[in-house]
Amino acid sequence: MSVSRNSAYNLVGAALPIVLALATVPVYLNLVGPDRYGVLAIAWLLLGYFGLFDLGLGRATSQRIAALRDAPASERAATFWTALSVNVVMGAVGALLFWPVSYYLFGNFFRVDEALRPEVIAAAPLLALAVPIATTTGVLTGALQGRERFLEVNVISVLSTTLFQLLPLAVAWLYGPYLPVVLLSALGARVLALGVLWLRCQTDLVRGQPVRPDRKLIRPLLSYGGWVMLTSMIGPLLVVSDRFLIGAILGAVVVGHYAVVFQLAERITVVPQALTNAMFPRLATMTGEDATRMTSAAVAAVLCIMTPIMMVGIFILDPFLSLWVGADIAQEVGFVGKILLIGYWVNSLALVPYARLQATGHPDRVTKVLMAELPVYLPVLYYAVTTFGLIGAATTFSLRLAVDHVLLSLVAGRIAAPWATLGCAALLLCGLAISELATISLAANLAIGAVMALVAAGVGLMIAPDQLRQMISRVFAWARQSIASAR
Repeated sequence: MSVSRNSAYNLVGAALPIVLALATVPVYLNLVGPDRYGVLAIAWLLLGYFGLFDLGLGRATSQRIAALRDAPASERAATFWTALSVNVVMGAVGALLFWPVSYYLFGNFFRVDEALRPEVIAAAPLLALAVPIATTTGVLTGALQGRERFLEVNVISVLSTTLFQLLPLAVAWLYGPYLPVVLLSALGARVLALGVLWLRCQTDLVRGQPVRPDRKLIRPLLSYGGWVMLTSMIGPLLVVSDRFLIGAILGAVVVGHYAVVFQLAERITVVPQALTNAMFPRLATMTGEDATRMTSAAVAAVLCIMTPIMMVGIFILDPFLSLWVGADIAQEVGFVGKILLIGYWVNSLALVPYARLQATGHPDRVTKVLMAELPVYLPVLYYAVTTFGLIGAATTFSLRLAVDHVLLSLVAGRIAAPWATLGCAALLLCGLAISELATISLAANLAIGAVMALVAAGVGLMIAPDQLRQMISRVFAWARQSIASAR
């Protein structure tokens, strides 16, 4: 199975749930009300945090099973059963801890309407039950990804997310918005997905193999997973600290406006994530020059794909924001959003060395890079927010992503990235963002954007890997045939 095809599966599998989530938010607000929807949002955030009881074993399982691609089936089965056994135990521990924590938080800490509080307290055991479901799902998904079963994983993920979004709405519409019942229906969707993943793992990994966890594998799996877990703790802190500081210094209204453009910029990373997730199992089996060639080609492909996308994003951001959230908010955060788009363009490139380090058994290096950034980034961010406001926050965040890319590329080894082309693309993006500030006519802006997009497309095709150029040629050939048939 080709990496490009697996990337396409991952992209579709990531994009459809985003579209579905955006479409169902207004329906949830109407059916269950803003108070109950707020409780659900907090509950999923808490479950995301307690998902750390996965201990990084989902990624560790994927890496080890991919590395054992040519090994006897018994070795892959032993890895699977060991990771699953440890994960089930840790999921149960997480559930036992989450139960009293959820009682306390929803009973005393969060501001909840008193009429709604009994519903929230009654739902606490169901929230605790969601912890082992989430952690077990991570290991099963990681095992299938290690075997490069990306089509199956994404089909199951899309169906699971669709049920997770729609089943609670159906229950609320038929039986009323009683939180325990709504949560139970959401858990039912996850349990169904868990069952399907289990059946696929039985077929692809452990059929005909004994249920035999290996104690000798526990330590290497936990060692790898522990570094992944630390990355999962430090990485989000670096990402969300700007909004915490903006909220504390500039106020909740300002952070709300900033969050609008931040989330838009962040969503664009689904494209490079689709590629790097598809690469991960292949990289786990490679060493030396082979891994270097694949990662160098991936950097060129991401640069070729993401530069025109970001140019279009920078160009249409202001009118899109005006239509979506109003002209006043667009004027306040439009330029800030363009800075963030440039930052996430750099971040899309950094995902390649990030994937290489984790796939080749060096997740500790990723964590150490993030730990080195943290004590420098936070005080600089504080100064930038207090001195320059939102522009200072966005600029500091984007510069931190650029440093992230450089450091990860250095510790990942020699990656023959097209640095000169990368620098030119960065100048083009910055030039387009700044040109939008100039008080020139719409026609002039259109001309500038068109010229820059053509330059980016031409340079991108020059540096694109052969496989990407062939895929683009096939798409253009299909388009020409479709147009000719329509005539």
